[in-house]
Amino acid sequence: MMGGGLKDIVADSLFEGEMKYREPMSRHTSLKIGGPADFFAVPANLPALARLIDYLGRNDIPILLLGAGTNILVRDGGITGAVVCLSSLRGIEAIKEDSEHIWLSVQAGTLLQSLVMHAKRHGYAGIEGLAGIPGTVGGAIRGNAGSFGYEIKDVITSIEVMDRQGKIEGLRAKDISFGYRTTNIPHAYVLLRSTMKLRKEKPSDISARVERFLAVKRERQPIWEPSAGCVFKNPEGLSAGKLIEEVGCKGMRRGDIVVSSIHANFFINAGEGCAADFIALMTEVTEKVRITCGINLEPEIQIVGRDRAKG
Repeated sequence: MMGGGLKDIVADSLFEGEMKYREPMSRHTSLKIGGPADFFAVPANLPALARLIDYLGRNDIPILLLGAGTNILVRDGGITGAVVCLSSLRGIEAIKEDSEHIWLSVQAGTLLQSLVMHAKRHGYAGIEGLAGIPGTVGGAIRGNAGSFGYEIKDVITSIEVMDRQGKIEGLRAKDISFGYRTTNIPHAYVLLRSTMKLRKEKPSDISARVERFLAVKRERQPIWEPSAGCVFKNPEGLSAGKLIEEVGCKGMRRGDIVVSSIHANFFINAGEGCAADFIALMTEVTEKVRITCGINLEPEIQIVGRDRAKG
């Protein structure tokens, strides 16, 4: 039913975009890891997205929404159902301003660093601390991305979402619960766009802060190597990376997955790494920290998909 029905959508002039079957997710994640998705789609526009989401919902086909493929680990058996990639839904538009502030409408598929650089060029302050964080704006909002005392929740005024029937509605920021690297935005919602309120400042001042934050990240994080970002959440008042380092896990290896020697909360794919080895290394590190420090580390990355079939 899934294959035939989706081919009908492809043939329909209402759908524009890219569709593939048995698409390796290793091609679409920053870790370069992941088995095949049963179905992979990149809708070119909102009508195409709405039609696809409605079809998948009516037929009870599981949906995984994907942005830039960061902060995610796809198991080696791949994804059951459909992966819907929002990478085509990109754009930044100024919709309102006064003497002190600018309001931007930002599509969810926009790369977060494109937004940071846009704000830097135009003199819009409030998100400088997000410099160097990979992924899309949609993913940043869902995970309430933050660094250097900045969090994306601080500039969000509203978001626009699509439900599984293709209906679009708006949510005010004050009605969303933002926590540490989390929100209560239902996973059934497709995040389409957000409105952000930023301050007007001198571009040179904003640029100086962005470059300073980027310099710190380049020194302290292996941002040039294949990873999913921070693997574990920081326990309250503590650093997960420091805990992992203190128990002697830097450089620990399972297959081609290695605990970074630069920042211990980053696991690097040093070659042909697989999800099974990544998860095994997570388990080993978690156990060492639990036994030595009495602290249970919680994953920050999203782990999805099915294990590879045995035999």
